Amino acid sequence: MKRIPLIAGNWKMYKTTTEAIEFASAIKRNLYQINPELLEIVICPAFTALSDVSEVICDSNIKLGAQDVHWEREGAFTGEVSILMLKDLNCKYVIVGHSERRTYFKETNEIINKKLKVVLKEGLSPILCVGENLEERENNMTFKVLDDHIYNGLKDISSLELVNLVIAYEPVWAIGTGKTATPQIAQEAQGYIRNLLNNLYGESISQQIRILYGGSVKPDNIRELIKQPDIDGALVGGASLILDSFVNIVKYSYDEVKNICMDY
Repeated sequence: MKRIPLIAGNWKMYKTTTEAIEFASAIKRNLYQINPELLEIVICPAFTALSDVSEVICDSNIKLGAQDVHWEREGAFTGEVSILMLKDLNCKYVIVGHSERRTYFKETNEIINKKLKVVLKEGLSPILCVGENLEERENNMTFKVLDDHIYNGLKDISSLELVNLVIAYEPVWAIGTGKTATPQIAQEAQGYIRNLLNNLYGESISQQIRILYGGSVKPDNIRELIKQPDIDGALVGGASLILDSFVNIVKYSYDEVKNICMDY
């Protein structure tokens, strides 16, 4: 089954609302020619900018994503943001379990699992982040970590609920460090993830789920990454904050996707 590649920009805790409006407008102007049936574009601003950015991109080929969500639909959770609030702003994607949430805010697989369930239940697409840190990589624990994140993150989630799921493999040792997993390293891990999905849900489902790569993605490495059979796009961090970098990552990905389509 054909999987439509996806490039998502995670702006993290950067850009005021004014800056986000200007930046989203510039992205929109530069990427209007991208056919969303061949490549999806998603931008994930800070919560404070979601409403205004939603208005900027409402009539474009760019979709809106949030960087996190609470697992309850509503309640007395000061400072949190619910899935209903995100739906009201026309968010289509929600990042869940990013390595920074796991590391700095001590999010467990149990918490991430609850967040996944509420996102899927409300019909949005969660981008589930999984991946190992440097110590785990050096101790040959990559596959063990992926087992843990996939099996426990997707606990009690049925195949019928997985229609909108996206997974992002983010080797933590490559995030913001300038180090990038080679296309071969990334493909090995992402092929392993797809095999785990096959074991859990069968080949038909596993072949539908998009698996992104995240970890110091740049214009000069995206072409080789997206050529790999199990890399269906990228979750872009730092490079998504620079207009030329993000625009070129999208354009180079689009060129490769069109080349692949021509080969078929």
